[in-house]
Amino acid sequence: MPRFAANLSMLYPQHDFLDRFAAAKADGFDAVEYLFPYDYSAAELKQRLGDNGLVQALFNAPPGDWSKNERGIASLPGRQAEFRAGVERALEYAAVLGNDRIHVMAGLLPSEADRPRHHAAYLENLAVAASLAAKAGITVLIEPINTRDIPGFFLNRQDQGQAICKEVGAPNLKVQFDCYHCQIVEGDVAVKLRRDFAGIGHIQIAGVPDRHEPSLGEVNYPYLFEVIDALGYEGWIGCEYRPKGDTSEGLQWLRDWRARG
Repeated sequence: MPRFAANLSMLYPQHDFLDRFAAAKADGFDAVEYLFPYDYSAAELKQRLGDNGLVQALFNAPPGDWSKNERGIASLPGRQAEFRAGVERALEYAAVLGNDRIHVMAGLLPSEADRPRHHAAYLENLAVAASLAAKAGITVLIEPINTRDIPGFFLNRQDQGQAICKEVGAPNLKVQFDCYHCQIVEGDVAVKLRRDFAGIGHIQIAGVPDRHEPSLGEVNYPYLFEVIDALGYEGWIGCEYRPKGDTSEGLQWLRDWRARG
């Protein structure tokens, strides 16, 4: 049966961030993920994990200047030293928190004319990140993101992500498969999961089109969970959605799914 991780960057918004760990555990989650840990010390976050018996599934490497609309720097030419330093910082946190997955955001593409330069920088940076992470037994993830949520994002399609991983050729570089983004950009989610399963390192879910609970919208998640289970996926499924109302009340979809088991 699929295992679910609460995304604390989105779930439980009524709580301060550090109090979301206990809220997730109270709702039966055994793992958490979130965008960035860097506002807190690794020791403080580790304490919250330990106090609540939670596994750290995933977080992102530093994305550049988020306040200035940077959404990753992995594909940005001229930022290689900053990118490497960010990966090293992420690995320091992972060594304390225990996660074996780190997501590096690609960043924005100013125009299609710039794609060759950005592509070259992306390959170079991903090779460096994978090499550094391999020493710690960690997998680096890249994620195709839809351009409705992040206009101009460099990486949008599953086949594009898989092709880049093949170009880099590192066994610990995989694609983070977000069903929400995939459905918006290209659809045919189950077929993409089956086709690319060997190259998928993490899965995330949200309802489409509004990014609420996976029980809301156009995607049949119970069917996709059966597909994921049949494929033999052993990782965590990140619940990266914005609750329409109270997070705990909105988890009826998860309680219903678990009751089927």
